[in-house]
Amino acid sequence: MKALICPSLGPPENLKVMDVEPPLPAEGEVVVEVAYAALNFMDTLIIEGKYQLKPAPPFSPAGEFSGRVLALGAGVKGFAVGDRVMGSSGFGAAREQIAYPASRLAHVPDGLPLDKAAGLSIAYGTTLHALKQRAEMKRGEMLVVLGASGGVGLAAVEIGRVMGARVIACASSDDKLDFARRYGASETINYATEDLRARLKELTGGKGVDVVYDPVGGALTEPALRSLGWKGRFLVIGFASGEIPRPPLNLTLLKGCDIRGVYWGEFTAREPDANRDNMSQLLKWAESGELSVHIHAKYALEEHRKAFEAIARRQTLGKTLLRMANAVE
Repeated sequence: MKALICPSLGPPENLKVMDVEPPLPAEGEVVVEVAYAALNFMDTLIIEGKYQLKPAPPFSPAGEFSGRVLALGAGVKGFAVGDRVMGSSGFGAAREQIAYPASRLAHVPDGLPLDKAAGLSIAYGTTLHALKQRAEMKRGEMLVVLGASGGVGLAAVEIGRVMGARVIACASSDDKLDFARRYGASETINYATEDLRARLKELTGGKGVDVVYDPVGGALTEPALRSLGWKGRFLVIGFASGEIPRPPLNLTLLKGCDIRGVYWGEFTAREPDANRDNMSQLLKWAESGELSVHIHAKYALEEHRKAFEAIARRQTLGKTLLRMANAVE
């Protein structure tokens, strides 16, 4: 079978499509014939050893996938050969088959296409955890989303809308903001041409915002933090800018606000029941169409460099997928 392999840490040019032995299921595992593997910004960091998750080479990138059950290991219950499933593996999914613990798989509803299911776990799972468990966001609150057109940014715009927030989408171009508005943003700010803090002050009448969702970091963090209102919550999602900011902590004192970290991978391990409830909710929203899980592009495994380059250059709007040659809906 074919697999995309990272033989040594480095840029996407290092990656190779190789023939590897198909996996056999261990006890409690299922072998999934992968239809789609979804890429996220973290994959561009993982292959260079710059992310908190550091698999030892050789390994396959891509941390989420969808497909059909091909074989069952001993003791597996609740799944049958042919079932449509999805999962989040952290890495290792850019291959035609993957062995994966059955306890961490989810059934894909008949009304949800496998391509959309592939991109639902990480970005949308992270975002629902962030807004529900970490921000404890309430209907009617004001949510600011930085980097609003990328995979996690779009997830925050959509889930924020579904949860009843007033969403202010922030991005670096008018095209990206038009895209975010199509998926639920009430207001938009181009932080390449506008003063982020001044515009947020204007939009809130000086009151400040309730929740900031920040997957970008860098120079945007401090003005966004300064834009929080009393008892606001600032969600630390990631650092796509490449810079980890050091905001002045006196702001948390003056505003009575919180800076709350969001580590979805650890949440899934420590609170599996809560994560299963979240995933069940996401699947219902996606099947009903309340979440679009917009797909930017699907690339063949051999086109992986184009996929990684598009993500690294911030050219993607929504999810980026690798499509396996044997993909069948």
